[in-house]
Amino acid sequence: MAKKRPQTKAKRPQLSDGARATGADGQVPVVGAREPCPCGSGRRYKACHGRAAAHAATELVQRPFEGLPGEGDWIAMRELVPAATAELTLADGLPEGVPSVTLATVLPMAWPALRRDDGSVLIGLQNDTASGDISRDLADTLLRALEAEPGTPVQGRRAPAEGPRLQDLLTADAPFEPVVHSGFEFWVPDAENASPEVTASLERANAAAIPTVKLSGVDAAYWCETPEKNHLRWVMPHPEERLLDALARLHAAGRSSLGEGTRLVGSFRAHGLTVPVWDLPSGVMAEDVEKPAAEFADRLTAALAVQEPLTADERRARGGLTNRQVTLS
Repeated sequence: MAKKRPQTKAKRPQLSDGARATGADGQVPVVGAREPCPCGSGRRYKACHGRAAAHAATELVQRPFEGLPGEGDWIAMRELVPAATAELTLADGLPEGVPSVTLATVLPMAWPALRRDDGSVLIGLQNDTASGDISRDLADTLLRALEAEPGTPVQGRRAPAEGPRLQDLLTADAPFEPVVHSGFEFWVPDAENASPEVTASLERANAAAIPTVKLSGVDAAYWCETPEKNHLRWVMPHPEERLLDALARLHAAGRSSLGEGTRLVGSFRAHGLTVPVWDLPSGVMAEDVEKPAAEFADRLTAALAVQEPLTADERRARGGLTNRQVTLS
């Protein structure tokens, strides 16, 4: 069930000095935490308006991608998929000089965003964020990337507490269609003619990436290959307790597998949704689980509709699944 992300040798982007403490009005103060609050109360900033800023910065949003099309795929790109991109559609359209906005799992040097020479924008999803709301931090990065000079990266900072979220900036009904890549050649427009340094960086990143394929027949399900066995990791939109009950019913009845040699082994918990994980024999490829996954989706729908309490066997199965649950976020 382990996940693996490509690593870079660069340090993660740091917060700028002025972005470390944001006031309740969303403006960056020019005082330290122990200095008098700019509001004139006479109290130290950290005990006055700094308290609200700290709360806003640390309060965790459990489902930051809720309300966005393809919530499960956003989570997969954030936590499970090494190399993938998806085109984003802005609610207000693209600004002049910006031909496209593309979400990427990760960017070179762990940049939060990059404005390319042609004006196009790349946004990195797998970066650490400064507050408890990934959506707000990404929206702030996106807005700054749209205004950045072509050919420059955008550094990390803490988003203003009252700033917009992705749900405010993106078209609500636009399709979200991740494209999974075998490597990170999408980092550069012309990978074949890249410099030796860039080529070496790409080779390091590609070597760390687990081969991954998105299933076409069900939503937000991703096959991946590891040295010992393969896996299917499937981000599901159902409430966690109902989903675990349904999985337990199927598991107790011997109907939770995806075919011979496959086994439901547990789940991840990520950004408010549950991600069941199946072990697959090393010879089982993505195309081999397309039909079994679609059939499992039908069985799961029926199990979700059952209202009766769990039987003793089903409770034991649920306990086993719960004990093998790993929280990613």
